[in-house]
Amino acid sequence: MENSTDKASDELTANSTAVDWSIFPPMKNDLILRAAFGERVERIPVWIMRQAGRYLPEFREARAEHDFFRVVETPELACKVTLQPIDRFPLDASIIFSDILVVPQALGMEVLMVPGKGPTFPQPLAVPADLDKLRPDVDVNQALGYVMKAITLTRQRLEGRVPLIGFSGAPWTLLSYMIEGGGSNTQSRAKKWLYVYPEAAKKLLGMLTRVIGDYLVAQVEAGAQMLQVFESHGGYLTKELFMEFAYPYLAEIRQNVKDRLEKKGFRIPMVIFGKDCHYVTKEICSLGYEVVGLDWTIDPAGVRQMDSSFTLQGNLDPCALYSPPEQLRQLTRQMVDKFGPQRYIANLGHGIYPDMDPDNVKVFIDAVHSYPLQ
Repeated sequence: MENSTDKASDELTANSTAVDWSIFPPMKNDLILRAAFGERVERIPVWIMRQAGRYLPEFREARAEHDFFRVVETPELACKVTLQPIDRFPLDASIIFSDILVVPQALGMEVLMVPGKGPTFPQPLAVPADLDKLRPDVDVNQALGYVMKAITLTRQRLEGRVPLIGFSGAPWTLLSYMIEGGGSNTQSRAKKWLYVYPEAAKKLLGMLTRVIGDYLVAQVEAGAQMLQVFESHGGYLTKELFMEFAYPYLAEIRQNVKDRLEKKGFRIPMVIFGKDCHYVTKEICSLGYEVVGLDWTIDPAGVRQMDSSFTLQGNLDPCALYSPPEQLRQLTRQMVDKFGPQRYIANLGHGIYPDMDPDNVKVFIDAVHSYPLQ
């Protein structure tokens, strides 16, 4: 008789990345999914952005042997590093090890991970005519099939311990990388397009929105149980620019993905996380995502007073993890006090830093889990 592992192997080698979810082991911990949908939980769920990363010695060992994108593009390796923090800590969710820049890669752009510099585009977009070099009709299941295979493999090997999160960068954030060619302190080249080439910028944003929608749906079909959209560069925009060049595309992604998944029988919570987007908190909360992630600059108590129809996620300052254990426990308790224990997912206000002590990560997680629920 065929067992679930054999069935998963068969699914992984199929032409389509969509799998029958019946191949996956039953869930043992669905706290984060229940919290995302506003259901009462008996313990606060917690996960950490970039929880599979350079602060873990086991991850550094894997990276010493393989290039960054080699890990991302090899399902077995991506699965291995995705599971590393789950094997080490009592986290309540796993997030697939990948990178937001796989979407520009799928569109035909080269991206390199340069030591000491970070992600680099050797040939960034300079003028609107450069859009003709992109592949707008890309099939994500073909171009990014390795991500979906990693999701299916990871979901199987999680054995139901915790849910698996899939993700994508938001259109504006990806556009900024594609034009800047890498990181930037000003995003001046990307913002120039918004002022000088607004129609070309909207054409690119529309292209990205369609591909991101396909990508997120495909991740769920492969096994992802929750989705997060990262608007990591939202803080560089004015409110007017955000409402014209970011908000409509975030709204379209949410509606498109929800409609398509519901037709396929999936009920998947979506998270929107905007870095430095305090100036449009109200607008982001109105997008309709089940979960709104807050960075450490935002007072969650104020957001709770504004609306309680969605779940909040966040938002400890990543640098707080440098604190001595007792101080870290106190800071964590103070954070949860502001959010309240229900309709809440604990996290940092951004990704964890590479020089963090894993022992302090454990202190943070335990402090969240020990918070008394009324």
